[in-house]
Amino acid sequence: MSYDDEEGLPLDVPKGHFVVYVGENRSRYIVPISFLSRPEFQSLLHQAEEEFGFDHERGLTIPCEEVVFQSLTSMLR
Repeated sequence: MSYDDEEGLPLDVPKGHFVVYVGENRSRYIVPISFLSRPEFQSLLHQAEEEFGFDHERGLTIPCEEVVFQSLTSMLR
């Protein structure tokens, strides 16, 4: 994976987005930062905090099935 030298972010993540990992296989998703203000997404973040805490060496992991995450994010777009 290539990184932006200035900000240290992966080059495939556009401005205004962030990466989460979902499901047992830790599939990588790039989602808009605007999702952070949505109650539905905040609920997922709360679940992530309860299950994993905030010490993530390998990125933010959302503890739900991929199909559920895909369904939710398709409704938020």
